[in-house]
Amino acid sequence: MGGFFGAVSDRDVALDVFFGTDYHSHLGTRRGGMVLFDKKEGFQRQIHNIENTPFRTKFERDLADFRGHAGLGCISDSAPQPLLVRSHLGLYAIVTVGIINNTDELVKAYLSDKGQQFLTLSSGRVNVTELTAALINQENDLVSGILHAMEVIDGSMTILILTEEGELIAARDSMGRLPVLIGQRENGYCVSFESFAYHKLDYQDAYELGPREIVRLNAKGFQTLSPAGKQMKICAFLWTYYGYPNSNYEGVNVELMRYRNGAIMARDEAERGGVPDVDFVAGVPDSGVPHAMGYANHSGKPLARPFVKYTPTWPRSFMPEDQQVRSRVARMKQIPVPELIEGKKLLFVDDSIVRGTPAAVPSTCCARPARRRSTCGSAHRPLCPNVTTVRILTTKTSSSPTTTRLRRSLKSSAWTLSAISASATW
Repeated sequence: MGGFFGAVSDRDVALDVFFGTDYHSHLGTRRGGMVLFDKKEGFQRQIHNIENTPFRTKFERDLADFRGHAGLGCISDSAPQPLLVRSHLGLYAIVTVGIINNTDELVKAYLSDKGQQFLTLSSGRVNVTELTAALINQENDLVSGILHAMEVIDGSMTILILTEEGELIAARDSMGRLPVLIGQRENGYCVSFESFAYHKLDYQDAYELGPREIVRLNAKGFQTLSPAGKQMKICAFLWTYYGYPNSNYEGVNVELMRYRNGAIMARDEAERGGVPDVDFVAGVPDSGVPHAMGYANHSGKPLARPFVKYTPTWPRSFMPEDQQVRSRVARMKQIPVPELIEGKKLLFVDDSIVRGTPAAVPSTCCARPARRRSTCGSAHRPLCPNVTTVRILTTKTSSSPTTTRLRRSLKSSAWTLSAISASATW
């Protein structure tokens, strides 16, 4: 995942880009970047590794050197960006958020022309943002190039470009899987992945791009350069997991959607034979908590927090590439409250169980000693051994190896796992 923020105004926008980008930090923990454009000084760019130090801390020291009336920043969970590209289309900065499934095919086709090359990452892979820029440069203008890239890319690619004219060009991916929103205030405009990022900077909602739509922004306004397509397949996981609670996508708030999902779970449980007899309803922090609140409010069962997330240092556990690291992060950041667990019947609500990483934490911490070997293979000593019954509800499950092990372990214990469809109209 990742996110971006751009701003253009008749005044300096360095602070807007800095804070707007920082408000996307929940979407990635690998690289952060900023680029500003000033008519006298040109482009100024910095890219930092943010795996161990937050974006804000890394870029505070650079603020004194940034100035310009247009700029953009990004949080990237993949390759370093933004990139500065010089081609027959001019000099521009580019950031992308998305995934390309046919990278090898596109690289091979591009390199078939003699004299072409890519600067590879240390792994030998090509930077997907550089590949996207190469595809754009195959056409005679930026808009035609962006449309060409969308046409040949198998996957999803959302693009933000800063030109040497001091304008921004934003393009939402061809299926609208990721959001692109425009904010407005008296002296300028911004473009953002998250709506709350510009609300905090006193911008107001102005426009939301449709799928495949391309828009140009400058200090005077914004203009659609290529109209929106008709197919919309926005990522529903934005509301369930990725999105920040106060964000809005397609006019629907993330936090409210999670409440509704939880209430739908309780409603469906009641229709199937009744809400379970439990002492507490609890959510797996963070995004599972509002789902649990919705469930508890609808069912009338008391809500509790038997697990508390230690937020100061631990990132979201889906971000590390290695499953062992993900499991360790998930377990270390979730701290149990034994007084709310021992001897209790608990119903856990989570946003999803795809890899099974977060859901494995309560199973490790709450399982009885006699069933240690059935708690997702954990060798750690259970922290709260006297829990009586636990049930896990989730909006989505998968057939991943970890989830399969979780299902197998729960079958031999006092636990049950239920996949609840929360996509019904509410």
